[in-house]
Amino acid sequence: MSRAAENRRLLYKLSAVACAMFGFGFALVPFYQQICAATGINNLLQPDTVAVNSQVDKTRLVTIEFDANIRDLPWKFAPHEKSVRVHPGELVQVSYDVHNDSTRAVAGQAIPSYGPKIAERYFKKLDCFCFTKQLFAPGESRRMAVVFVVDPGLPADVSTVTLSYTFFELNGATARTGAAGAS
Repeated sequence: MSRAAENRRLLYKLSAVACAMFGFGFALVPFYQQICAATGINNLLQPDTVAVNSQVDKTRLVTIEFDANIRDLPWKFAPHEKSVRVHPGELVQVSYDVHNDSTRAVAGQAIPSYGPKIAERYFKKLDCFCFTKQLFAPGESRRMAVVFVVDPGLPADVSTVTLSYTFFELNGATARTGAAGAS
């Protein structure tokens, strides 16, 4: 066999191998999708799949009541909503309204308390105006947020939790204006 014939035969073999490799690569995409659909792996390829927070206990509801108190402050302080019903594990945001009735700037700090006391272990605040000192200018009003989750481990016999805040004046304290949670 001549050298040219051998080269041509090698060219045909290499071309066939290249075409087979291209075809195999092209066929892998639907093959991969079928394997994923059958096994449930990488179901991001299915647009009708909805992500669900599996940590939310949809079988029960807990009532969260809100309370607001002031101690020696010329402020008005009240929860925007009196209570909410939540599923344990659900992310919740509520707000409190504060108004400085005085003609001077006043700094304050909120301290939370819980009822029943055992609920404190299961009440997880992710963002709260109580985390920082609050400085209010004369006549200033602000709506301040609290973002929380009630841990699904809350005992089943606890169906109502009261979150109570008491604001205390901070004499001589330095606080930043427009603290976190202002809206």
